[in-house]
Amino acid sequence: MRLKEILQKIAKDEDAVLLSGGEKDWEARALPNNLSEPMLKKQAYFQPGLHIAEISDAGFLGQVM
Repeated sequence: MRLKEILQKIAKDEDAVLLSGGEKDWEARALPNNLSEPMLKKQAYFQPGLHIAEISDAGFLGQVM
């Protein structure tokens, strides 16, 4: 699944969903419009309630996004 698809899935919820990263929070609905196309096309894995992690070219979980 691509990062864009994950963000769209999260944004379907009627309640605003905040994603936390370090010291900053982002609203899931706003991210597809604010991230670059290369970032949105990255393969990622979504574990609801825990994390969104990048999937490396080798198919392994990479950095938490």
